[in-house]
Amino acid sequence: MSKMINILLLIMCLVINSTSYRDHGMQSGLKDEDLELERQLNILNKSPIKSFHIKSGYIVDCIDINKQPAFDHPLLKNHKLQRKPIFERNITERRIQNSSEKSRFILETVRCPQGTQGTVPIRRTTKNDLIQGKYLFNAENLTQNSALNHFARLNLKHVSAPYYGASGTTSVWNPKVYKGQSSSGNLYVLNGEGDNLNKISIGWHVSPLLYNNGETHLYSFWASGKNGCFNMLCKGFIQVDRTFYLGSHISKTSTYGGDIYEVRLQISKDNTGNWWLKVRDKDIGYFPAALFSILYEADQVGWGGYTVTPAGTTSPAMGSGYYPDEDVTHASYFKFIKYLNIIREHYDPFPFMVDSYNDAPKCYGLTNYEDKRKDLGYFFQFGGPGGNCRS
Repeated sequence: MSKMINILLLIMCLVINSTSYRDHGMQSGLKDEDLELERQLNILNKSPIKSFHIKSGYIVDCIDINKQPAFDHPLLKNHKLQRKPIFERNITERRIQNSSEKSRFILETVRCPQGTQGTVPIRRTTKNDLIQGKYLFNAENLTQNSALNHFARLNLKHVSAPYYGASGTTSVWNPKVYKGQSSSGNLYVLNGEGDNLNKISIGWHVSPLLYNNGETHLYSFWASGKNGCFNMLCKGFIQVDRTFYLGSHISKTSTYGGDIYEVRLQISKDNTGNWWLKVRDKDIGYFPAALFSILYEADQVGWGGYTVTPAGTTSPAMGSGYYPDEDVTHASYFKFIKYLNIIREHYDPFPFMVDSYNDAPKCYGLTNYEDKRKDLGYFFQFGGPGGNCRS
């Protein structure tokens, strides 16, 4: 009996020690992860010259233009700040006039002080931003198995590449999106695929995980293989404009059958190899060429909508939440879409260059009206209500 009791006591000690060791290991792992997040925050959140508490509830810091996070990236150690795109010749763009004064793009902006060398606005990053941003990056980069992604987009074929940029005017909406989901309208340039995907996109999106609200925000995404992020959640993008910034809240969006708000967007590669983002008429900043492994030029450019939802859930609305019907006040659209060639001239796509891709026709639609609405340039609509897209 005594021997049996001793054996039982020994087993209990082993179980307790094993549990204690496992718990200690978990705590140690969590502590290491927490320390890594703190380290990233210290790099991303620089000492501000001035800060703005935005009405929507976040903080924007004005940072010395030469001390922003991108310059801590090891690939940009010797990078020299570029304040505007450099082209061999001046590029003249035909200005696209909105159909009414109510079609203005309404964005929450700040005005950072000039300072000695100039300061730029950067939305302050929180620990939660980093955690949620990593999940969404993996979902956007198609490496998150627990997420479902759907597209309704128009893109230009590889056969007509290379491309040196893309532009277009899109209507801005606020589709209903639940936590864990996102819905966007964007344009993009890319090269490669899989683990060697190089991509830049810019547009508007609703992403409760990223912003802790259901509002619409201006955003950008970049990836070079497994490196990259949304907005300024990692080192890379170099901000140069003093007022427009990534992650900013769009305070007014379009309404079905009512006022339409829209924005002109552009991604272009200049002669130094850097990829510039333009919002409306402002070059807000650029992604240095050194960040990318193969994005010397783009072998595909595209425009349209994109949604993400956790596996096992129904997909959110895309665009306005309504299917295309040619009425610009009903469904989300891109108009005056153009690609940039090697000498950075803007061209309308030729029909043979264009592919339409909609991987969830039960949830979303995409209709190309390029022959019907000459007043809107190359024009198409996309979007729909979402739902169970695979049933």
